[in-house]
This record gives sequence, structure tokens and C-alpha cells, in this order.
Amino acid sequence: MEANENQYWGMNEKSFLLLMHLGQFAGWIIPGAGFALPIIMWVTNKDNSERIDEQGKYITNWLISLTIYIIASSILMIIAIGFIGLIAAGLLALVFPIIGAIKANDGEIWKYPLTIQFIK
Repeated sequence: MEANENQYWGMNEKSFLLLMHLGQFAGWIIPGAGFALPIIMWVTNKDNSERIDEQGKYITNWLISLTIYIIASSILMIIAIGFIGLIAAGLLALVFPIIGAIKANDGEIWKYPLTIQFIK
């Protein structure tokens, strides 16, 4: 599937998709923004591009899954195994958006591993 030449928030589709992935890091600056920004980007443009719709669903499913993993790990901290889960979730939250952004920049669609499919 080839990227189209339409503009999304003043960017071409590849750049927009790259920013959707990297937008998850906005939460490091503004709490909650890392969750909200990619979803807002997806919702505002999902009807204009099949690629944005598909990738937005993958990112949103990943964010929901990550939230569940963090909550479960936090509960499991009572028996110490939760610390390992939190470290793993933190590493995946760092690595997966970077891989997704690289793939998006190469024109590929990347489905986040370990993601529960809530939105199809």
C-alpha cells in the first residue's frame, strides 16, 4: 500500500504516521499526553486515510494493553514479580514506539506485539 500525498496536520502521511508513534513520548512532558495525542491524531484523520486508521487502531490497542499490563504489574508488586513486569512494560513502552516510527518512516505498517485487540 503506497502512502498518499494528502496533508494531515500540515504533514505528509509518512511524517504524520511517524509522529503518531512518537507522540506516545509526549507523556514524558505532559502527563496523559502520551496516551491522548496519538488517539487524537488517529480520530481526527481516520476517515481520510486507510493507513492512518489501521495504524491508529494498532497504537490505541497497544496503549490500552500497556495500561492493563502496568496495572496488573502494580498489583503484583505485592509478591515482588510485579517489579519485573513494570520494568518489562517500561522497556516495551520505550522500544515499541521507536520501532513503529522507523517502520512508518519506511512506509510500512507495524502491528505492536503483545497487544490485545480491543478495536478491530
